[in-house]
Amino acid sequence: MDKPKDTFHPDTAHRKGFALIITLSALTVIIALTGVLVNYLDEARRDAGSTKAMIQGNLYYTDIKSFFSKFKEKKMLYTILYATPVPLLSPDGRFSVLVSCRPLANGVNINWLGQGERADMSAQYTMAQNLLESIVESYDLEDGGRLEEMLLEAMEGKKRYIQPEQSRLRQKNGIITFRQFEHILDRYQFEVDDDKAEKVPWKNFFVFNKIKPAAAENVMDGDYLSPELISALFSLDLPSVKESWIEGEGALKTFLSDNAVMYDQKLFGKTFMQAAHCEVYYDYEGARYGFGFIDIDGEVKHFEFFGQQ
Repeated sequence: MDKPKDTFHPDTAHRKGFALIITLSALTVIIALTGVLVNYLDEARRDAGSTKAMIQGNLYYTDIKSFFSKFKEKKMLYTILYATPVPLLSPDGRFSVLVSCRPLANGVNINWLGQGERADMSAQYTMAQNLLESIVESYDLEDGGRLEEMLLEAMEGKKRYIQPEQSRLRQKNGIITFRQFEHILDRYQFEVDDDKAEKVPWKNFFVFNKIKPAAAENVMDGDYLSPELISALFSLDLPSVKESWIEGEGALKTFLSDNAVMYDQKLFGKTFMQAAHCEVYYDYEGARYGFGFIDIDGEVKHFEFFGQQ
């Protein structure tokens, strides 16, 4: 007996088609989720790597902090570290770090601009104001008056130009980090529409430290100033300064004497100033990371992780 022939049934075809649609939709969702998960896992892996690298950096920082704290000849140590980055290698060669340092006071303190009402700080205030005016003129900034006004507002706590969590430090100590200063610059550029401000090498001119109580302690480390700052402060030709300026102990006094320049010596430290900002870079799992800290008044502190470089 012949088998009955297959007959087409609309409901059967519909069910098969519907199942196919479900299957394709599921595949699409699975593929999409796979992509998301892969991206998430990659990000999580990077985050985990960064976290582990930060922990490793903290371990390095602890060792370096102990070494720096115990090292008695700080002048010799920083004379070397100011001149060139120094590699430190473990005896077994398993790890190495690169350490470099710069003086904390190798520039005009931006917070001197806020000391106009202190008679004992008049020299510092005048120097900071004259420097800002020189920068405004040299780099043709649109509204130097408004920039100074915004800086003073931030120092006095009248305006929040920086992130809220930083406001307590700002109100207490002025503008104490370059990051804070950058926030103010961003607001200035937006308000005045002055993109020339970002072309100024601000770090070559200003430092961002809190004001010390005694006026005599608010001085610069003159032997490590940038050529740009020397040129601006003493009205010297920048190319000539770059050609002849060499940092080091007694450098400023000798340099200005050779160029017949008179200057207010009380604004510059007369002895070695133990106040440095250091950066450490190291390799971890095939990537380079970094962190920073300061060494001031005999205390190593303020660890800051920079992340992957």
